[in-house]
Amino acid sequence: MRPDRAQPTEGEFSGTADAEVVRAAAHWMARMWSGQATAEDAAACSQWRGQRQEHELVWQRMQALGQRFCAVPDAAASQALKSAPEKLRRMRRKTLTLLGALLATGGLAALARRSESWQALAADYTSGVGQMRELRLSDGTQLVLNTNSAVDVVYTATARQVVLRFGEIMITTAHEDRPGVLAARPFTVLTREGEVRALGTRFTVRQFADSASVAVFEGAVQLRPDQQAGAGQRVEAGQQAAFTAQSASAPTALDPNAGNWQRGLLLVEQMPLAVLVAELGRYRHGVATCAPEVAELRVSGVFSVRDTDRALSSLTLGLPVQLQYRTSYWVSVIAAPAEK
Repeated sequence: MRPDRAQPTEGEFSGTADAEVVRAAAHWMARMWSGQATAEDAAACSQWRGQRQEHELVWQRMQALGQRFCAVPDAAASQALKSAPEKLRRMRRKTLTLLGALLATGGLAALARRSESWQALAADYTSGVGQMRELRLSDGTQLVLNTNSAVDVVYTATARQVVLRFGEIMITTAHEDRPGVLAARPFTVLTREGEVRALGTRFTVRQFADSASVAVFEGAVQLRPDQQAGAGQRVEAGQQAAFTAQSASAPTALDPNAGNWQRGLLLVEQMPLAVLVAELGRYRHGVATCAPEVAELRVSGVFSVRDTDRALSSLTLGLPVQLQYRTSYWVSVIAAPAEK
């Protein structure tokens, strides 16, 4: 099934899904699984799914959650439920009971937000700490996951979507030429704050705790924050921008270091030491900290993210700092003792 079309998975259903949409999807699934669904029920469910793109995405995630518990290829088919053996019906009842409990506690909508570990287990594609993973999707689009990242890929008849759960990705979109189809499917990346629509381009998207950023190397993208009216913010090649759910910043010149992670490098110029240590920390297991008294020291140079111990050690050659290891997984950059 991968990478031609990754099936939706449970977890955080989209960057913009709210509790009401999740609750409605769960109720529709319960009705369709009841064994008593009518043709009118099926038509009403289909109409609800078509009202908004988010409805369909959440529905697919909900279906996948049920399928993983029940291991049934077509969970929504009421006829299959009617003819299924009693064991299958019991498994589905257990799944609906679980979904009901999660809804009652508000856990379903927030399940993936609690833990990156859970999101990684639920995601279509993941990369480990320090790992970079390259994928080629069914339309020829190239997708590269930076360290500790997770995505879902949802391709339908009318759209191509990548849902960035956490981390950072680089995308080189392919020109889609499908026989007998006049219009190409739009390509978008969904984040927790909004969507990034590609306009024939190569770009990166990074998810932060409460914002996201995009850097464009070729073509252009259109940022659409969830809660901002209007067309959004266009970002051209050679530019970058950040955005929240409320607004997008004005584009600025592309950071010279943008995208160098794909080559395993961090190219920095006058970067605060604390920022550099935090960036290197993304590529290593454990904890990497910087003492406040040296946090604002400025650093320039090229550092390998494939050997973070060596990169950290190189800091001691040109700065008045030293490394303090508590364990091999816990290192602090602290001030070196003054020479006597």
